Amino acid sequence: MPSKSARWLSAAALGAVAAVALSRVRLERATARRVRTLLADADPPSKPTYGRDDVADLPEPVRRYFETVLRDGQSRVRSARLEQRGEFRLGDDEDDWKPLVATQHYTTNPPGFVWDADIRMLPFLPVRVVDAYERGRGSLRAMALSTVPVATADPTPEMDEGELLRYLAEAVWFPTALLPGEGVEWEARDDRSARATLTDRGTTASVVFHFREDGRVERVSADERYRQADDGFERWTGHFDDYERREGMSVPTTASVEWNLPDGDAPYWRATITGFDVRTR
Repeated sequence: MPSKSARWLSAAALGAVAAVALSRVRLERATARRVRTLLADADPPSKPTYGRDDVADLPEPVRRYFETVLRDGQSRVRSARLEQRGEFRLGDDEDDWKPLVATQHYTTNPPGFVWDADIRMLPFLPVRVVDAYERGRGSLRAMALSTVPVATADPTPEMDEGELLRYLAEAVWFPTALLPGEGVEWEARDDRSARATLTDRGTTASVVFHFREDGRVERVSADERYRQADDGFERWTGHFDDYERREGMSVPTTASVEWNLPDGDAPYWRATITGFDVRTR
């Protein structure tokens, strides 16, 4: 017969498991509500379809990009859902990459997203991360076992700008959102790059898009993006590759991002897009 102490330990273990399971359910429901609100707030794009006349006055590398990745008559994206599988790394080059799966929802009018990721820091220690830009406010929450907070970033002007910057960079997955009619202003830098600027609810973000010879985006960069780890601004770069036609648009299916720090580059996310779905109405 188990001793009284053993029974107490068993009861405590079961209670802990139940508490973690309940916390996970609550977090999933809260995130689902945020996604529903994000999608409910979405209005249709400024125009239903894309035509080449829409980009006739844009800088040459930008015009070539749209003519490469979009087809005449392409429906403009109202919202998108991406499934991602990849790896995430905290710290420097000596830290290990951790497995990651994520679902990300975007809206284009107004711009917004909710990124819901599960990162396996250890086989028995999942960390749930929800990174978002909603109604003009940026935020981040990371919870170990869906229970213990390990990172938090509340809305601030710096956080809002950083998350809007992320949205602008990731719009290569739904490129009709980068058309000038959707609020993006383009400025040529040279024959292979251009700066895109987007303002939303008083927050402005700018990203430089670097184009390949075939017209597609090779990478994006920002001279200053807010980095919570050192409460400052650092150069940031995202890379895109392996383009495929999805919903009529040519979009990258692999990507990676890194901080470009004074003592060297610090890659921290890399993934493959395993699921892709868009809504145009």
